[in-house]
Amino acid sequence: MKALILVGGFGTRLRPLTLSVPKPLVEFANKPMILHQIEALKAIGVTEVVLAINYQPEVMLNFLKEFETKLGIKITCSQETEPLGTAGPLALARDNLVDDSGEPFFVLNSDVISEYPLQEMIDFHKSHGGEASILVTKVDEPSKYGVVVMEESTGQVERFVEKPKVFVGNKINAGIYLLNPSVLDQIELRPTSIEKEVFPNIAAEKKLYAMVLPGFWMDIGQPRDYITGLRLYLDSLKKKSSPKLAFGPHIIGNVLVDESAKIGEGCLIGPDVAIGSGCIVESGVRLSRCTIMRGVRVKKHACISSSIIGWHSTVGQWARVENMTILGEDVHVCDEIYSNGGVVLPHKEIKSSILNPEIVM
Repeated sequence: MKALILVGGFGTRLRPLTLSVPKPLVEFANKPMILHQIEALKAIGVTEVVLAINYQPEVMLNFLKEFETKLGIKITCSQETEPLGTAGPLALARDNLVDDSGEPFFVLNSDVISEYPLQEMIDFHKSHGGEASILVTKVDEPSKYGVVVMEESTGQVERFVEKPKVFVGNKINAGIYLLNPSVLDQIELRPTSIEKEVFPNIAAEKKLYAMVLPGFWMDIGQPRDYITGLRLYLDSLKKKSSPKLAFGPHIIGNVLVDESAKIGEGCLIGPDVAIGSGCIVESGVRLSRCTIMRGVRVKKHACISSSIIGWHSTVGQWARVENMTILGEDVHVCDEIYSNGGVVLPHKEIKSSILNPEIVM
């Protein structure tokens, strides 16, 4: 089997982190986002992953070469010279996706984090005999999304309603699809949307089916959702009683600590924290609902909550960093500084407090 991951463009919503690496390589729970997906695909027998990409393909491929051998899976790039939307890339990668087997292939949005029930999806796809299967997830506020209206018992999709004003349902497209090769005959090589153009046509032919996603789901393409996604992901590790979660008198709730990180005396860490490789957390530090990326140093008695600290940054003694503060790579927050929602570009030194959310160039 094969799979296409829609990597796309610049990752502007996750700047300043994406100024240093392409978005799929930004770590989520101590592992590049895209690796969560590639590992899930490999686990159910996918042999080749194609990345649809229009930005920095060399960086992506160089990085993933190492994992190609480690995971034993072929990874190739299909490069767009112009942005082709969410369906155009399928037409572009057609020769990579279709072989003589006639097997269906997966398509995934690279920002989506979930428990990836891919084997269940294959079984569902075979059982209904349609052309395409999509995963849907239930949400509390369907009016913010495109809603999938489906026949409950069979999963057959009737129609799509974009940002409905009145309630038509609470299931939205979760960005994970399983498609027969015949679907590619309906896609032209031009900028086009799979959600707005291709799927409605297949639904009209009554050949599109939706499966409700068990477990959690999050699009982690922007900081607030990234932090929420980490909570959901760690919660799902807890439910599976994963040995990866840290424990001890200084840990509250679900926390992930890389084995090479060092944590000092008298810290209080959690809930919902990920600490990356080579990090040094000095004594008396308080961390909650945050991601501390590779090579960061957090100095004595600093307090960090609801924030993302980029690679090789430093947070000074008694500093307080909170409210969706995002530090890019190699940012140095001086001692006793307060940051309330500061978004700081890479290679900066912060010598005075950021009292209200702002971008620091």
